[in-house]
Amino acid sequence: MTQSTTSHYFVESPSTRALVIAAIGVVFGDIGTSPLYALKECFSKEHGIPFTPEAALGIISLLFWAMIIVVSLKYVVFIMRADNDGEGGVLALMALVLRTAAPRSRKARMLMMMGIFGACMFYGDAVITPAISVLSAVEGLEIAAPQLGHFVIPITLVILTVLFLIQRHGTATVGKFFGPIMTLWFVTLGALGIYNLIQAPGILAAVNPLYGVNFLIDHSLQAFIVLGAVFLVLTGAEALYVDMGHFGARPIRIGWFILVMPCLMLNYFGQGAMLLQNPAASVNPFYLMVPEPLLIPMVLLATCATVIASQAVISGAFSLTSQAIQLGFVPRMRIRYTSAAEIGQIYLPVINWTLLALVIAVVISFKKSENLAAAYGIAVTTTMLITSFLAAFMMRSVWKWNPVLVALLAGGFLLVDLTFFAANLLKVAEGGWFPLLMGSAAFFLLMTWYSGRKLLRARSLEDGIPLEPFIAGLLAHPPHRVEGTAVFLTGNTESVPVSLLHNLKHNRVLHERVVFLSFVTRDIPFVDDDHRLTCKDLGGGVFILKSEYGFKETPDVQRVLDLAQRKLGMSFELMETSFFIARESVIPSKLPGMSMWRENLFAWMHQNGAKPSDFFSIPANRVVELGTKVEI
Repeated sequence: MTQSTTSHYFVESPSTRALVIAAIGVVFGDIGTSPLYALKECFSKEHGIPFTPEAALGIISLLFWAMIIVVSLKYVVFIMRADNDGEGGVLALMALVLRTAAPRSRKARMLMMMGIFGACMFYGDAVITPAISVLSAVEGLEIAAPQLGHFVIPITLVILTVLFLIQRHGTATVGKFFGPIMTLWFVTLGALGIYNLIQAPGILAAVNPLYGVNFLIDHSLQAFIVLGAVFLVLTGAEALYVDMGHFGARPIRIGWFILVMPCLMLNYFGQGAMLLQNPAASVNPFYLMVPEPLLIPMVLLATCATVIASQAVISGAFSLTSQAIQLGFVPRMRIRYTSAAEIGQIYLPVINWTLLALVIAVVISFKKSENLAAAYGIAVTTTMLITSFLAAFMMRSVWKWNPVLVALLAGGFLLVDLTFFAANLLKVAEGGWFPLLMGSAAFFLLMTWYSGRKLLRARSLEDGIPLEPFIAGLLAHPPHRVEGTAVFLTGNTESVPVSLLHNLKHNRVLHERVVFLSFVTRDIPFVDDDHRLTCKDLGGGVFILKSEYGFKETPDVQRVLDLAQRKLGMSFELMETSFFIARESVIPSKLPGMSMWRENLFAWMHQNGAKPSDFFSIPANRVVELGTKVEI
């Protein structure tokens, strides 16, 4: 990059500076709290590596180069180029690469399953991040006031419970403080690092990668195990990519290179410098590098930082679930919007209370942050590995890069990811089983729902009546027409909705205006209002109205009707409009499809999903639900 380009890159407008501060408060919380526990885990006595200056230099060298290669090069420079209309994350990347695969092909199914499993592992991350982050922060009490050590778990549980209880109120108010608090946190990390570096600057030699290589050679298997702890400095890197849609790639890159990475590097090197002077400090190098008078304020600041990091991953779980609902992998759930200004600020009660129950169980079961470290690594490495695979498809199939360049670049990233993944697999018995079990269970549920919906659509199509010929025949010999508008919600505009057939059968009337309304989810995050609606006039006051939505949007019937009036001139008087919905009851059968127990599971999920009237925000007093049974 030339000097002129560099200076232009970092001289930003006030709005960009505000985005950088906001991104620092949300995006970097997870990776920014890693210094609390990462180096402590690297020097864990269980690894059996005796402390020596060479070992300290080797481990710090591995931390440094892992952050350079994985975070700076892989994610910030390359992966963040793979945006789906500005959106990032494994589901957005999956939707992007699926465009290059033939529908229903083996390649498309493989890419879809990889993306979904990567997303499912994020739920493991969403449980472990609040637990390990807050627990590691509160553990500072054991250093500042040893007599309070037995209060660590109760205080942690109280903080986490309050955090989940306030989710329903949204983060708009407290979110304003996230950026300044995290900025203070990173500046403090950097200052502590400099304070300790001045006393032992020799640790800076660890910038030489040979120290890391020699450490791996000298300690062989033990060093390979330590790599699982080294990986903890990278947890949160995926969040940089996931949150790209909220802030844009540019503010995230600026925040990383200007503030976050330098402060993190200084802190890790500072911890290493302190260990060179006091090897016994390896029991908790972060808090022992803090001057004693500042310990209590540091515990409070660290607790604030970890709560912010936890908030980011909880919000991410809400957003991910909302996307999965739109893409058809999760049953409809009640979604509450917590901000009138920010459409992305949502709250899902089911996900919130499930996460809280799991987080409390994890804290009580694992008790200490070091016990959670093994579980943490496996969740994140799996998602990172899948992201690298999908990015390789992106480079070759979408960007059309040279195969040799793709092999070198993607191969290098995959080699690093596989090494960290293998190192973390060694810790499956110590806690790594938990996120694998949780991710696998979530994956099974999502694929059961996806497969069940496909069966449901197939059965409906088999028994369906073509819509347009039916309407033509109906209008030729119409039943009694009544005043008002009937809106029939349907997922398939090719067939006659069951709700219309039931209405004709039982009520023997047809409204003077009939609208078949269908919501279509596209593989892009957002759809512009100018391109959202398409309308087909079938004559006789009958219309097919299609409304397209992105996978990060939630359909809203009232918004569609308002838009139809503005864009298409179709006026809807709500008190003269009735919404007809078919409430399907799924009946498992021995027809070809899934096994009976999976069909029963799908039927239970279908029965307990949110009502269409709630999900699509239809006024309850204008809804007519007509039941129907479908065998799968």
